[in-house]
Amino acid sequence: MISTVKKIALVATFMAGVAGAALGGPYDAYKGKTLVVNFPAHPHYNAVMKVLPEFTKETGIKVEVDQLEYLKMREKQTLELTKAKGDYDVIAYVVFSKADYVFADQLENLARFFMNPLLADPAYDPADIIPGYMQNIGEAGGKKGYLPGPTASLFGIPFGAETSILGYRKDIFEKHNLKVPETYDELLDITCKIPKLEPGMGGLASRAASGQHASHAYLLHLAPLGGKVFDDQWNPVINNEAGLKAAQTLKTIVDCGPEGAKTFGFAEAGAAFLQGKTAMFLDSTVFAGQVDDPSKSKVVGKVGWAMHPMGVRRASQTGGFGIAIPKNAKNKEAAFLLMQWLTSKKADKLIALQGGNPIRFSTHGDADVNAKFPYMKTFGEALKYADPDWRPIIPPWGKINNDLGTTMSKVITENADIKASFDGLAQRTQATMKEAGYDTWK
Repeated sequence: MISTVKKIALVATFMAGVAGAALGGPYDAYKGKTLVVNFPAHPHYNAVMKVLPEFTKETGIKVEVDQLEYLKMREKQTLELTKAKGDYDVIAYVVFSKADYVFADQLENLARFFMNPLLADPAYDPADIIPGYMQNIGEAGGKKGYLPGPTASLFGIPFGAETSILGYRKDIFEKHNLKVPETYDELLDITCKIPKLEPGMGGLASRAASGQHASHAYLLHLAPLGGKVFDDQWNPVINNEAGLKAAQTLKTIVDCGPEGAKTFGFAEAGAAFLQGKTAMFLDSTVFAGQVDDPSKSKVVGKVGWAMHPMGVRRASQTGGFGIAIPKNAKNKEAAFLLMQWLTSKKADKLIALQGGNPIRFSTHGDADVNAKFPYMKTFGEALKYADPDWRPIIPPWGKINNDLGTTMSKVITENADIKASFDGLAQRTQATMKEAGYDTWK
């Protein structure tokens, strides 16, 4: 028989142990664990690799990174996510994958992690994360299935996210007393003036190659010009007045662009700007880090940055990557701690200083970050207008996107009639949506 005094002593010892564990650091229970993560070969994630050792130093949690070219990353994830137990604890995913992964129930809903006081850092400050990024990359189940709303949930956190920004040659603009364009009318006017003012130089470098690149470039202009691909009942409206104006806008930009512009992808458009063959560049913020790199750029110190010009409204793109926990991950709590740390204010600043893409307003306004990258403040202003619905994120989008890119390319390269081309695109899109079940409730 154990005496009452001994019983009390044993209970007290046990309770002290529990209290000690509760009072320990949030990472104590996971020290020594190794997390396996899947990241893309991408400038942001290259910066992350330089910061990851700090996480291990602070937490005792080791991180093994499988870094792949992003299309190969998607192929590998498609296999991994279907296993009973996957090899990855955290995955990075390009925004296109959000709809597919959530619809297939392959990602953890993050609510239970943020509700757990043993895991959720009270200082995390999610309101500081760019809302357009969080909505575009992380949320699903709300309006249209991929936007925020009362029924939405959070499945990922933006990480390596991007918006669109206007780069321009300060020296060329000063030489010809040109005003940095704030509207689309001003943008098109200057775009087609440049080749006359500077023979051999294009106005604005843009993607235009058939398929994904032409589609992306078209959509960059559709949102600020007031257009959408669908209305709220999933009827294609890409062939309305705003849709046709976006197509004409892109054609004008390419016609007044540098030599070879009709075949440019993202890399070729960026190279034209870096080599001094064009006066402006309108695309993703991920490009900015190359401009002042003398090993890649002939325009070091000559480039200024401005917000995406305004049409009927401001609406810069949202895209890039997020990070999530697979449903079949082996170390979900530790994985959440890594995600939370990587997207915290402290880590966001550390990654930005290494050349990564910050996701927080506070980082864009940080004095140290702006001292090293003066354009970050401008990017922060642009992100107030980041549009999470500049393109639909639904399973049928891959097929529609390719059709849009092919249609736009024919307008650019073959002078195909814009209205007839986009009327045909709208009809084909309607058929694709019907096949996918989007007319069920009509």
